[in-house]
Amino acid sequence: MSTTVIILAAGKGTRMRSQLPKVLQPLAGQPLLGHVVETAKQLKARRIITIFGHGGAHVQNAFKEENIEWVEQKEQLGTGHAVQMTLPVLPTDGFSLILYGDVPLVSSETLNKLLEASQKTGIGMITLNVDEPTGYGRIVRSHGQIQAIVEHKDASEEQRQITEINTGIYCVENSKLHEWLPQLSNENAQGEYYLTDIVAMAVQDGLEIASIQPKLAYEVEGVNDRIQLANLERAFQRQQAIHLMREGVAFADPERFDLRGTLTTGQDVYIDINVIIEGHCEIGSNVEIGAGTILKDAKIASNTKIQPYTIIDNAVVGEKVIIGPFARLRPGTQLDNDVHIGNFVEVKNSHLEKGVKANHFTYLGDAEVGTESNIGAGTITCNYDGVNKHKTKIGSSAFIGSNSSLVAPISIGKGATVGAGSVITRDVPENTLAFERSQQIEKANYQRPQKTK
Repeated sequence: MSTTVIILAAGKGTRMRSQLPKVLQPLAGQPLLGHVVETAKQLKARRIITIFGHGGAHVQNAFKEENIEWVEQKEQLGTGHAVQMTLPVLPTDGFSLILYGDVPLVSSETLNKLLEASQKTGIGMITLNVDEPTGYGRIVRSHGQIQAIVEHKDASEEQRQITEINTGIYCVENSKLHEWLPQLSNENAQGEYYLTDIVAMAVQDGLEIASIQPKLAYEVEGVNDRIQLANLERAFQRQQAIHLMREGVAFADPERFDLRGTLTTGQDVYIDINVIIEGHCEIGSNVEIGAGTILKDAKIASNTKIQPYTIIDNAVVGEKVIIGPFARLRPGTQLDNDVHIGNFVEVKNSHLEKGVKANHFTYLGDAEVGTESNIGAGTITCNYDGVNKHKTKIGSSAFIGSNSSLVAPISIGKGATVGAGSVITRDVPENTLAFERSQQIEKANYQRPQKTK
């Protein structure tokens, strides 16, 4: 079956109190509209038609890499009018899913169920039973079949007791949309064209209207203000944490965890509070992630311990590695097994082989460090000359004394030693001691400067 996804994304979002269009507000690190587009791609939709309005240039620019057909709704005349705008480009065959840019979390699983149900009848919709239906359109049924959608303000007292509501998400045969949409009328109190009127048209044509309900209620929750956005963020993050716990992850507090991407894990992973995962990360078994840690597009092998407030960005970490606290691994970093990276150590675009230790206040940029080498506190690789980056090579079992500066390009041989406080500008051969210091000067009876009163 050929599937088109129509996304309504023209709203201004006045209640967000933001210069950013509502559909670009972030949820789990991605614009609201981005979640809907990703779901459409998971469904392998033949076409994604997005209706834009307020802030259209910003919205289109944010998704310029996506294969989206853009249709403008110049006047905000209701949901029915928005979908009418797609008629010139809407296929006449197949089905369309009608979704919303500010209802970001409806799942592909739920939409596939809707597609399957709708094929049998030509039209289907998602409904939801809620405890407090006030303000929502009610689903009126007769002998179990949907007969109408009645808005709250138009509902009788009996109808207001109905707890099944309309979510606004539909799946309709495209030939029917071409037939029904031109018939919509705006002869109502609001002067708008309502998409819900196609339900009445379907009933009038004698069609049965299929319906399904989502697995999780938040899938059909919309966002109109920052309070709703925050509530939806927490609901989504809570569900992601529940999924990870089922996969063998233990959380200090699942309410204080953010996954802004995807994560695969082994068993017996422990994640402390306020950890943020971005992009796609992979974590092996028996890994500990300390409080306040940020991982982005990182691969962490088994039995590794990441101590609090560490940042790992586009880096690969081996087994039995200890990192942090307050360490930073920048893009291009590879740590082999048994490496120790301590507090306030930064590593960028460097490969540290098995057993390397850099435990304090060190910067290693554009470096290759051989097995079992020790990098003393305060050591830096001077990799940038103001224009170009240069490489530092340190052989296995080398010992770099504290507070040393290695001016790249430079090579420190296997088993070499660099004395503390040295500025090394020339290559050091294997098994050689190198140090560079000026003469020590002493002055007896030295009087320290005094503060001026």
